[in-house]
Amino acid sequence: MQLIDGKLVSQQVRKLIADKVNVLTAMGKRAPHLVAVLVGNDGGSETYVAAKIKACEEVGFKSSLVRFDTSVTEAELLAKVQELNNDEGVDGFIVQLPLPKHISEDRVTEAISPNKDVDGFHPQNIGRLTLGMETFVSATPQGILELLDYYKIETSGKHCVVIGRSNIVGRPMSILLSQKRNPGNCTVTVLHSRSENLKALCAQADIIVAAVGIPEFVTEDMVKSGAVVIDVGTTRVPSTETKSGWKLKGDVKFDEVAPKCSYITPVPGGVGPMTIASLMINSLKASSLKR
Repeated sequence: MQLIDGKLVSQQVRKLIADKVNVLTAMGKRAPHLVAVLVGNDGGSETYVAAKIKACEEVGFKSSLVRFDTSVTEAELLAKVQELNNDEGVDGFIVQLPLPKHISEDRVTEAISPNKDVDGFHPQNIGRLTLGMETFVSATPQGILELLDYYKIETSGKHCVVIGRSNIVGRPMSILLSQKRNPGNCTVTVLHSRSENLKALCAQADIIVAAVGIPEFVTEDMVKSGAVVIDVGTTRVPSTETKSGWKLKGDVKFDEVAPKCSYITPVPGGVGPMTIASLMINSLKASSLKR
């Protein structure tokens, strides 16, 4: 069993981005500018946005954080989105999800300019992804592709099971892995809450991407010997072992599944760092497109 080290790979990706930013600034051009919009004070979102800001500092980007209270109206948030769309000094921005229930996430996502949609959530960018065209790829799926490529994990002709069908991870991941590309060329099965014989289908997979959001959902009996397991889950669970009072759990029961795998991602330290690195890749791309 080999551990897939997302921290290591993300550091290398960030170093490459930082080198490119240094070239830009040495030529007298401004560094890329990424803006994060955060509504409320959800613990997970706070941690994630803080990590994004730190990553921007490491690669030499300018970063800004726009905060709103949970009482912000949808109209106010949409007005800020439009303002950022029109701001020539902003290359890309994200509106951190989830949003309060009184705000439509779909409406906000559609309001973001596709050219500044570095999260890759806009319908236009997802459509381009589906057609295999150049676009902003959702950060987590792109990060997973980077990991598979770095570790030279063979995907062509392999049976990949994606557990979860969200528009952020499961659906784009299944499309990317089935496309004529490397990594790609997989035979993909998408499983979800209504799938029958879920355990049996997982047990046939050469590659499992677990993105269901249920802690330790994937157990030893669902994984065949030698499988590659990519754990996307990051659920906060109460813990008396940490100062924060919580710890992250993945979708895979790591201790019992890992010995059966050829490769596996840990939580934390696996897919998470690559999601942020991929956001940096998209932000640099957005800056390049503007230039």
